Amino acid sequence: MPNRTVFFVSDGTGITAETFGHAILTQFEVDFRRVRIPFTDTIDKAHQAVRQINQVAIADNRKPIVFTTLANEEVLGVIAKGCHGLLMDMFSTFVHPLEEELGIKSNHRIGRFSDSSKSKQYQSRIEAINFSLDHDDGQSHRDLASSDIILVGVSRSGKTPTSLYLAMQYGLKASNYPLIPEDFERQELPPALKAHPKKLFGLTIQPERLSEIRNERRPNSKYASLSNCRHEVKEAEAMMRRSGIRWLSTTTKSIEEISTTILQELRPERLDY
Repeated sequence: MPNRTVFFVSDGTGITAETFGHAILTQFEVDFRRVRIPFTDTIDKAHQAVRQINQVAIADNRKPIVFTTLANEEVLGVIAKGCHGLLMDMFSTFVHPLEEELGIKSNHRIGRFSDSSKSKQYQSRIEAINFSLDHDDGQSHRDLASSDIILVGVSRSGKTPTSLYLAMQYGLKASNYPLIPEDFERQELPPALKAHPKKLFGLTIQPERLSEIRNERRPNSKYASLSNCRHEVKEAEAMMRRSGIRWLSTTTKSIEEISTTILQELRPERLDY
């Protein structure tokens, strides 16, 4: 099927529109070209967005798909009347039916992050991000007890991006520790981790995939060799079993799937909000 262009138009960052749109688009095996148009919060900017969308419609000789999360009805009206695309408006699809069901009007707040600097939840997320950066790759033992979650696994198994995702999305202070050859020789977890068994969660990965990732960083090294990757993964998984650490393979899973599994196991209350 020919490529299609998809626009995500928002009066804020566009993250909500893009996240929702992406979830819908993954149901179709089409190679979409994605364009985000954020901060479309005036009539003038709406006309600019219409021109951009219509230029693509002419160039592609087919309708673009346009996901919007525009709270201002005048701005939305310009897009709806002027653009030559298939409009998917989240407010009319979801918010308006909810207004009828709940019997109240929504606040039509502009932007997911409006007034974020005054939000306690936002400040907690910033604090969690800073904590996770300070405790990345076992670089700090200070205040490790304050960790909500401590990820362990071999180098390049996905610990750092998962830690940062948990901090950014859920405000969790996530530390991560690499399991290294010295740990395998001792056949014990790093001493700093032994006091926090209930906070530990392990990540592993198929050796073949691990070798590919490491070769991108340090090509043709012992560190990246398949034999070494097989050895480290085998030893790490054995250590997790001996220590009673819950773990999963990150080989075919997204950061979102990994994080949700960790939350289910260690912090299920964070899935309720």
